[in-house]
Amino acid sequence: MAPPQRSPLRSPEPISQAASRPTRRSLLAGVAALGALGAAGCSRVATASSTEGGDLLGRLRAAGVVRLGIAGEIPFGFIDKNGELTGEAPELAKVIFKRLGVDRVQPVPTEFGSLIPGLNSQQFDVVAAGMYVNPERCEQVIFSDPDYQMLDAFIVRKGNPKGLRNYKDIVEKKAKFATGTGYAEIQYAVEAGYKESDILIVPDQVAGLNAVEAGRVDVFAGTALTVREVVKKSAKAEATEPFKPIVSGKPHVDGGAFAFRPTETKLRDAFNVELHKLKKSGELFRILKPFGFTEAEMTDLTAKELCGG
Repeated sequence: MAPPQRSPLRSPEPISQAASRPTRRSLLAGVAALGALGAAGCSRVATASSTEGGDLLGRLRAAGVVRLGIAGEIPFGFIDKNGELTGEAPELAKVIFKRLGVDRVQPVPTEFGSLIPGLNSQQFDVVAAGMYVNPERCEQVIFSDPDYQMLDAFIVRKGNPKGLRNYKDIVEKKAKFATGTGYAEIQYAVEAGYKESDILIVPDQVAGLNAVEAGRVDVFAGTALTVREVVKKSAKAEATEPFKPIVSGKPHVDGGAFAFRPTETKLRDAFNVELHKLKKSGELFRILKPFGFTEAEMTDLTAKELCGG
């Protein structure tokens, strides 16, 4: 496919609170609740800054609130069972923006594919959706440095009967392959030689698990985080060990970050300063850990590296 348009989908209540495997219905309910919460905040933000580096940070401080573009993906940004906005990105945003003098965050829900257009048309101030940084997106927005890194993993039948551990295995063993709508994993499979028209596209990791359990496919590809969480309650499926997909002939690690309008370099730079303080102190990991992140997913990757320069 063309360059990946979204990072993989992510799992209804905070992972640490989930009592059972999430269902598609509960995921959709979470998105609907997010829409209700953010409906009052969907008017456009103030017009773009005219000063060099942007003046958005000053305007946010004066207003006391920052609008976050959220895609309703778990565990990256969602509504919990108490109707509260939470997730990796919103919780991190709350901490950093408070340190920057902005006391409140307000969600503006949208489809993942509408996050960058919505940001650049000023529907909200920042994209807070765990968005993967890649060169195509870097042509449209500027990113903070990543707050996490992520490998891929597969959902397979118990015992992994076909021995599928990477995309090359899927091609060589002619396995029936599925992944999610707009997932970066589509391109990774195609790069390994899998025919794109043969890929079963499903809405999310829950639907992927269902497809594997029902025998409609041999394997579903997603992020290591979402895959390992969604199979926890499954009696028929398991997660493979995380691995690096091959991109342009080299092993690749993805990183997720916050996105800003290209004119707002002052805000992005101030955000980065606080992010790096959190990394150094270990507080970043404490914020992300309740949502299923491990120390292996903490990273020193930079946006410059992932943007290709």
